[in-house]
Amino acid sequence: KVMLGVILSLLILLTVGGNVLVCLAVCASRRLRCLTNCFIVSLAVTDLLLGLLVLPFSALLQLSDEWPFGPVFCNFYISMDVMLCTASILTLLAISVDRYLAVTMPLRYTSLVLPWRVAVALVSVWTVSVAVSFLPIQMGWNTVNGTVQNHGPWASERRCRFELNRPYVLTDSLLTFYLPLLAMCWTYLQILRIARAQAKRIISVSGVTAVALRDHKATLTLAAVIGAFVVCWLPYFILFTVLGLKEHPDPGIVPEFPIVLWLGYANSALNPVIYGALNRDFRSAYAHLLRCRFPTYN
Repeated sequence: KVMLGVILSLLILLTVGGNVLVCLAVCASRRLRCLTNCFIVSLAVTDLLLGLLVLPFSALLQLSDEWPFGPVFCNFYISMDVMLCTASILTLLAISVDRYLAVTMPLRYTSLVLPWRVAVALVSVWTVSVAVSFLPIQMGWNTVNGTVQNHGPWASERRCRFELNRPYVLTDSLLTFYLPLLAMCWTYLQILRIARAQAKRIISVSGVTAVALRDHKATLTLAAVIGAFVVCWLPYFILFTVLGLKEHPDPGIVPEFPIVLWLGYANSALNPVIYGALNRDFRSAYAHLLRCRFPTYN
């Protein structure tokens, strides 16, 4: 348990520290203060809130096997968990759509991606996130018998259960993972296809070596984006869907469930690296911030 506590604490620190760094980088660098990076900041804030408001309680629950805060806070904690994880995934989808528009419509991009449309996209992300978290959990729509989970004479005071029924699981998993995953894969495959086509057009100018390097770098970057998302979240949603279809009374007691859940949480620690460090301006901002060169950098 000591080793597990150290590992979980490091993951929480990485999640909080990395996403704070992303927010500071955008605030400190004028080159990063653009409309596109609103999605990056939104993602960082979402993952930061997850690291501050959810992960410490998840770690406590994982290490102690008991819930000392009562049923009301338990349902609030589960609702926050579902809401923030959903907002993180849907923001990743918004980023993929934004990059798709930037690559496929470079001349029309500035007229398409306007501040009010970015605001509508972010509001939509949070509306869907609330709709699949607080609303059904507080109304009891996610339970088999239609009552609010963790309440009633049959509920244990020392347990914090996330109950599942078939309609809730199918709706939640489709809206917040499977459909976004398909959309992200399609957009990034289109981006990769266009990047390869552009590389072939300039082969006479740049030479085979430069084109091969550019193509290889684009492939690796997109593989990192999709790969990290799939590796972190696919195991959780597969198990989540299976347990929901079986209407398991307490998924938390399934041995594999905490493992795949924390693997999904790890995506929030990887996002600052994938969507920040792979960008040259973010790397430069990180370097200046970590060296505490604020006046010179500003």
